[in-house]
Amino acid sequence: MKKILTLLALLGLVVAGTAAIAAEEEHNPAAPTHFPINEPKEMSWSFAGPFGTYDKAQLQRGLKVYKEVCSACHSMNLVAFRTLEGLGYSDAQIKTLAAEYTIHDGPNDAGDMFDRPGKPSDHFPAPFPNEQAAASANGGAAPPDMSLLAKARGVERGFPRFIFDIFTQYAQGGPDYIHSLLTGYDQTPPAGMVIPEGTHYNPYFLSGVSLKMPKPLSDGQVTYDDGSPQTVDQYARDVSAFLMFAAEPHLEDRKKTGFRVMVFLLLFGALVYMTKRRVWADVAH
Repeated sequence: MKKILTLLALLGLVVAGTAAIAAEEEHNPAAPTHFPINEPKEMSWSFAGPFGTYDKAQLQRGLKVYKEVCSACHSMNLVAFRTLEGLGYSDAQIKTLAAEYTIHDGPNDAGDMFDRPGKPSDHFPAPFPNEQAAASANGGAAPPDMSLLAKARGVERGFPRFIFDIFTQYAQGGPDYIHSLLTGYDQTPPAGMVIPEGTHYNPYFLSGVSLKMPKPLSDGQVTYDDGSPQTVDQYARDVSAFLMFAAEPHLEDRKKTGFRVMVFLLLFGALVYMTKRRVWADVAH
């Protein structure tokens, strides 16, 4: 009897709590119940699908956007300059690009630290000496490292889309999210939504209604030499593609290897089946 009364009491608490939440949501309908408020837009990428490949011209434009805009706050500590050969650059071009950066190295034979020009084997240097300095310079929130950002970010896709993703090989959630975030700043928050002071509303942000980073891109901010549109949308597309390359530079080789393995398994399976039929053909069942 006591157990029944206890269960009834717990049930009453659950019902009361649910009613309170519903009343609060009715009182403040603008309060979001999940983040992001808007799901990222699914874009068309050259590297999508089982046979996708990188657009090297787009990657070079994305590198330019990163160097001129993103690198002022965001590091890419895990990306070496020599990786950029995947963008179509020659060894001489990579050496020239790496030499544009100053690398703090050492100690030397005298035990002192020193600065030197970058080499292809070096990684992109961080804009701040440590995470605390990065947070202090950005309103208390350290900008995330961009080395693996395109693989680390992405919104979970519910049923039944994640089932179809298995067959379509959808792996572009990160670039889709980055593009939507970079182009989602000019929207007005719903009535009644409170935006903390010093933050910026973005309905595509994964962790809340707003974020510390102000709108980083504007039309005409980066000059393209190939005649591509110099718009926020194009900048966001290009840098998202570049960050996907930075996170997975061997994507094309992985897909080629996967296709060859699948062809091998199909042929091997067919041979095994025909062998089984031949061996057991004269055996009575």
